[in-house]
Amino acid sequence: MGATRASVDARLVEWRAAGLGRRLWAKDPTVWFEEPVAEIADRLGWLDLPGAMAGQIEGIERFADQVCAEGTRHVVLLGMGGSSLAPEVFAAALGGGAHYPELIVLDSTHPKAVADVERRIEIARTLFLVSSKSGTTLETLSLFRTFWRRAGGAGSGPGRRFAAITDAGSPLADLAAGRGFRNTFLAPADVGGRYSALSVFGLVPAALAGMDIRRLLAGAQAMAEACGPEVAETENPALVLGAALAELARSGRDKLTFLTSPALNALPAWIEQLVAESIGKDGVGIVPVAGEAPGDAEVYGDDRFFVSFTLAGDGPGAGDGPGAGDGPGEAEEPLLSALIAAGHPVVRIELSDVTGLAQEMFRWQLAVAAAAAALGVHPFDQPDVEIAKELARQAMAPAAKGAKMPEADPAASIGIDIGSGDPEALMQALSAWTGGARPGDYVALQAYLAPTEETTKALTDIRLALRDRLALAVTLGFGPRFLHSTGQLHKGGPDNGLFLQLVDEPDDDIAIPETNYGFAALIGAQALGDLGALEQRGRRVLRVDLGTDTASGLAALAKALGQI
Repeated sequence: MGATRASVDARLVEWRAAGLGRRLWAKDPTVWFEEPVAEIADRLGWLDLPGAMAGQIEGIERFADQVCAEGTRHVVLLGMGGSSLAPEVFAAALGGGAHYPELIVLDSTHPKAVADVERRIEIARTLFLVSSKSGTTLETLSLFRTFWRRAGGAGSGPGRRFAAITDAGSPLADLAAGRGFRNTFLAPADVGGRYSALSVFGLVPAALAGMDIRRLLAGAQAMAEACGPEVAETENPALVLGAALAELARSGRDKLTFLTSPALNALPAWIEQLVAESIGKDGVGIVPVAGEAPGDAEVYGDDRFFVSFTLAGDGPGAGDGPGAGDGPGEAEEPLLSALIAAGHPVVRIELSDVTGLAQEMFRWQLAVAAAAAALGVHPFDQPDVEIAKELARQAMAPAAKGAKMPEADPAASIGIDIGSGDPEALMQALSAWTGGARPGDYVALQAYLAPTEETTKALTDIRLALRDRLALAVTLGFGPRFLHSTGQLHKGGPDNGLFLQLVDEPDDDIAIPETNYGFAALIGAQALGDLGALEQRGRRVLRVDLGTDTASGLAALAKALGQI
């Protein structure tokens, strides 16, 4: 650890000599590249958000109060990636209060996930937030069309039940105006999606869930001041973190692993996108490991770097979903001590209350932007995301015309159908796939499945079994959500991932209004597009079709993994 600490200190000294903190605040694009590069100078507006958003607080609060006063029981946010992850953090940390609606984030195109949300809500007492920076996000628009049709018979007109969050002039802004949405909240154009948590993309859902957004912004402003242009780089909490991220990654500790207390379980999933999409490109990458339940210190390799988030008064426990994990409360203190004793770097961060989430969001945004500069990558683009989208569009083309979608090419990809009843073939495929693991690799479970509690539990068990058997970090993402998060790292980062794509065959499809296809075709095309993109990059990928009975398929997969 001495050598790594020395390199972190050296990096901070180098940054101080270069005036990095001052140049960041001056929005100097040469922090990253000497020559002009697209999406640098026009993507630094997030630095101003803690102060700039103050003028919008009153309007957001007024809107939230009106929605609550109407007896609204649910707010359903329809969004992906940067539009959905921060709201999910706020919803998980606080949830609905005595008179606030429950905030539900829908970022899945699996027909079962859509149906499950529809069953949970009463349309006439639900507000739908349609959230997309570009206003063209296919998943978001598909979900919007579905619930717009459902809301057509609920009250005096569906527009009253919808609000938009988007950029000015986007197709979504035009759609909202044309269909009579009750409100449209406009975000600054110079803030990218994963840096937008402290804009209307995060603050409007937070206010609707009952969070004090004034205190949120106050916390972010306090962190901004602590990281201000006059603060020495060696004393700047964000730049110290950024230097550690970069230098630990350069030393081989590129598996950034989070431990959280229960109320903060969703925070690592937000950081996961920020880190993976900002740094995972050009063959460079830091692998965020969010939601992995703690194990004994000996199951972790020497490629790990741990960050422990605790909330004062928040006891140990477990949350649900791919961003959840057992919390590092008093029960986990022995683990943290054991990790340190084993030589693993550990950073401890404690929040006094949930409004401290905003200060951490600002700190991590600045830290990741600085780490990208040290690693020589562009922190604000996502060049490898589009390939999967294009291949998905190609796969969707027949479905859009009413024809059958193509199947995965068995000559181009190893694929196993659990429904074929050939357990030996499954074990052989799994054995060949796991046999390709190398030291320093990670495993990515890519689940194009409905994120139910039962499925998440089964996947978590498989995840831990793979971790303990292979002694590798294992990540878990539900598709297509992760395509807007870790998908960039999977295709653009280093070739150190083993990818297990899991698909099923939905029993009941849901037609998407204003199109010729349904959600089963959409998620199927997204899985095929992602598979093709991974294959084009020469990644080690195995696709497993779980069939129509997802639970039985996962049980068969777990059994086969235990026998190889």
